[in-house]
Amino acid sequence: MTSPRTAELRRETSESSIRLSIDLDGTGQSSISTTVPFFDHMLTAFAKHALVDLTVEAHGDTAIDVHHTVEDTGIVLGQAIRAALGDKTGIARFGDALVPLDEALAQAVVDVSGRPYLVHSGEPAGFELHLIGGHFTGSMVRHVFEAITMHAGLTVHLTVLAGRDPHHIAEAEFKAFARAFRQAVAPDARVQGVPSTKGAL
Repeated sequence: MTSPRTAELRRETSESSIRLSIDLDGTGQSSISTTVPFFDHMLTAFAKHALVDLTVEAHGDTAIDVHHTVEDTGIVLGQAIRAALGDKTGIARFGDALVPLDEALAQAVVDVSGRPYLVHSGEPAGFELHLIGGHFTGSMVRHVFEAITMHAGLTVHLTVLAGRDPHHIAEAEFKAFARAFRQAVAPDARVQGVPSTKGAL
């Protein structure tokens, strides 16, 4: 695995403008500006705990809702991950993590399978309606992970096992995903070729 595992993408629509770059073999450095402060916080946490270098510049019609900007950023992040992974030669493929944040506890399992699938459960009733930081609804957490998994070609199981504070729950989910993702995309010196009996992922 000698070639750089990086990608830089742009997406322009009538609803949002996204510029994003990623280095899967980074050190967790990030520069995030989406005009949605809590989402910036979550993407910064993802970069730090996944040990990827991530730059995001995004803006959109947040005067209407943050939905378009957040979801479209998730789409581009997924596309960039898929591009940076290349043919997936030599990766561990699977990762799992259990991450607490005070009273909240989240578990993530990631398979770089090439088959997009998200199983997302355990968020408490009403979480999806809560405004975190006064602008980011809890429902956007699932939307982000749907966008990432679909466009990166990942199978992800994400479960909230405990939690009361919506900020803590969301952050535990992002950190758990980051740690599991870090394991899954890491080079494994014992893996010869692509880690699949099919010979492709």
